[in-house]
Amino acid sequence: MIADDTDTLGLSNAATARASAIQEGPFSDQTVWDQLKTVYDPEIPVNIVDLGLVYLCVIVPLEQGGNRVHIKMSMTAPGCGMGNVLKADVESKLSRLPSVKEVHVEVVFDPPWHPGLMSDAAKLQLGFDLDYGATQTSPPIHRGR
Repeated sequence: MIADDTDTLGLSNAATARASAIQEGPFSDQTVWDQLKTVYDPEIPVNIVDLGLVYLCVIVPLEQGGNRVHIKMSMTAPGCGMGNVLKADVESKLSRLPSVKEVHVEVVFDPPWHPGLMSDAAKLQLGFDLDYGATQTSPPIHRGR
């Protein structure tokens, strides 16, 4: 995200500042998730983690050192024209982490995204009731190595 985009989306530069600080700390699963939270859907002012777009995050240590990060993510709609933009942003931000040597991002539409996947914070930010979309089943989200 370009710094000017944060103003346009009504966001502070705090997320950008946090991204820099994250890169300097020790590597962990949380480091990857925190970095993913700096990726915003250009059409919705909510990060992709809180939107529930990230279905899978697997971190694999590489024999030669460093880590491979595999992400499976979806879009809010199959016809979303921002898929390549979001994918490139995820790849770019994760590849900047010092211990990440390889990044693979796969955009999937099965299972389809639905509003029930959003965090409570995202629902509140977008003006939805907390039970909005709760009747649909959610895919399991894998957060491990």
